[in-house]
This record gives sequence, C-alpha cells and structure tokens, in this order.
Amino acid sequence: MEDTGKFEARYLAFLETISPLRPRLHRYCARMTGSITDGEDVVQDALFRAYRSLDTWDDRRPLAPWIFRIAHNHCIDFLRSRGVRFEAETAAAEPDFVEPADPLGPAIGPAIEHLVQNLPPKERACVLLKDVFEYSLDEIAELVDSTVGGVKAALNRGRSKLESLQGRPAPPRASTPESKQILRLYVERFNSRDWDGLRELISADARLLVADRYSGSFAAGGYLGVYSRMKQTWRLTLGEVDGEPSIILLNDRNGEWEIEGIVRLDIGPDGRVERISDYQHCPWILTAGSILVRESRE
Repeated sequence: MEDTGKFEARYLAFLETISPLRPRLHRYCARMTGSITDGEDVVQDALFRAYRSLDTWDDRRPLAPWIFRIAHNHCIDFLRSRGVRFEAETAAAEPDFVEPADPLGPAIGPAIEHLVQNLPPKERACVLLKDVFEYSLDEIAELVDSTVGGVKAALNRGRSKLESLQGRPAPPRASTPESKQILRLYVERFNSRDWDGLRELISADARLLVADRYSGSFAAGGYLGVYSRMKQTWRLTLGEVDGEPSIILLNDRNGEWEIEGIVRLDIGPDGRVERISDYQHCPWILTAGSILVRESRE
C-alpha cells in the first residue's frame, strides 16, 4: 500500500461501506496467496487501489465484482513477485474441452481450500471462484480475463489435481532459529512492557501496518505508545498461522485470554524487525485459516 500515513476519514467511510464484502474478499485472497496474512495485505492494497480509482467505476454495474477483479489482479501480481510458476503465455491455445472432472461444489472443505495453492494461478482462481464462491462461468471468465471454454478447461484440470492431492499434509513453512528467537524476544518484551527493549529489536527505518488504520513509518506511528496506554489487558503469545511461526494477540475478556488478532514480523538480514503488521482490526482473518497457540493462554 502506498505510504498514506493515517488513513483519511473518507477512506475509512469507504471501508465501512464495503465491509460486508471483506470476509469473502479476504478468504479468496488468502487462498490465492496461501497465507491469511499475505491475503489481508493483498486485500488492503486492492481496496486502497479501488478507492483511488472510484471515478473509473461504472456505477450502473455492481461494485463487488469490480473490487473482486482488482483484488484478483493484485493476487496475480503477488504470485508473480514471489516467483510462483505460471502457465505458459500460450495458455490461450489450450483446448476448450477437457474430460470433465466431478465438481467439488459445496463439499469442498477447509482442507481442500488449502490445497488449491498447489495449483497454477488460473486453475486456482477458477476452482475457488466456482466451487467456493459459486460464481457463474461467465462471471469467472470476465474476472480472470478468459473465455467460458478456458474456464471450463481450467476447472477440470484443477479439480482433477485436487482429487489426487487429498490426504497429503501441507509442507511446513520455512523458518530459522534466529527468526524464532526474535519472535520469542518480541513476545517476552511486549508482555513485560519493556518498550525500550522492544524497540531495540526493531530497525530504525522499519515499516508499520495496522490494517485499516495506519500504513507508514514505525517511528512515526506511535504504535507501542498506543498499546501502553490502552485500558484493555493485552498480551502476546507464540503460535502458528497456516503452519508459519507467528505471534498471536490475546485480550483478557472476563478473566479468559481470547484470540484478538495476529501480529506478523518481517525480519531483515541483519536480524532486526523491518516490518510489523498488526491485524487486530480484521476479525475475519481469525476464521479464515489455521491458527494455533503454542503457549498457554493463562
């Protein structure tokens, strides 16, 4: 997202307007990127792009498909930036008919949804849009810039591959002992309210994203000061999000620690935190993937 500092009131009003779309939009982007936090980052970028491009939207047409297409294109850009394997440019020459596979339909479950990340992007998008979000073939063709025949072919290939992948465990995400140690120190110092010690872990030019609230410089965001002044009781704990070591944000509700959000740290080659992403204002991400608390909440 471009560096906007504190989001202006009109943008927050736009987010409120499209809030019913957010869980579906995030679910799609999370499955396309393979991560609920990467998916939310893509959604944030897409929504800001949509907001800045509202003057190009034809208000005679529904808003949701227009935003979905922007988000889809951002997912494709994300996958390209990560070096994900793409179909050849000659994909348009693929036959429109492929021996049909049975639709996954409403029977598609969370485990299958996670397996779609093993598919090439076009197949991934078509399976998600048809079997999870129940878009029509015409709608999918417009969204992914293809033909109905091309969508049918991608659907059949994707469904067949998913059938063969069922039952396979997801590969663990890569992490290093150094990065795990930084996560542990961050959690320990936050919970002991050692704000100076916490800042020592963070690069001087670190970036900060508080989803739906702030995007910019960590130094200018007053982030730790906000937590230190809050009346609510907060603590962090180590956990896993979609199999990746992560930090879970907990809030004390009536004497019990409840999961309130996710905090992701991007650690630079020098071993210091170069980006903090806080998703406490995005409750839809808490039900969109696998979140596992590794330490006691007591």
